[in-house]
Amino acid sequence: MSTRDAEAETRTEAEWREALTPEQYRVLREHGTERAGTSCLLAEKRPGTFACAGCGTPLFASGTKYESGTGWPSFFEPLAGAVETETDRSHWMVRTEVHCARCKGHLGHVFDDGPAPTGLRYCMNGAAMIFEPAA
Repeated sequence: MSTRDAEAETRTEAEWREALTPEQYRVLREHGTERAGTSCLLAEKRPGTFACAGCGTPLFASGTKYESGTGWPSFFEPLAGAVETETDRSHWMVRTEVHCARCKGHLGHVFDDGPAPTGLRYCMNGAAMIFEPAA
């Protein structure tokens, strides 16, 4: 395990608050949702990688991003091993929550109404991610 991995797994909530912006903390640590259409990553079209804003884990390749019309950055496939899912029964509905496999930060939800080849729509909060342009 790298030092970066260990830091992400052992941070206290106070350390998370210090490391993240208030919006990132609300989304990643409190399972919040940003307002639709507000993410600067929504229009990001350059080649690169979308990574977790909490721990830097690469999550999605830019080639898997597409315009879903929902107001949130959407992807049809995560990088191998980058995310985990669990059932979310909040807000009087059943959805599949997506979180970072390393730091367990809340990223968004996945739905089965996406494009080929997977048919999935990973509807992510831009506040939960950072964009790393290709070199």
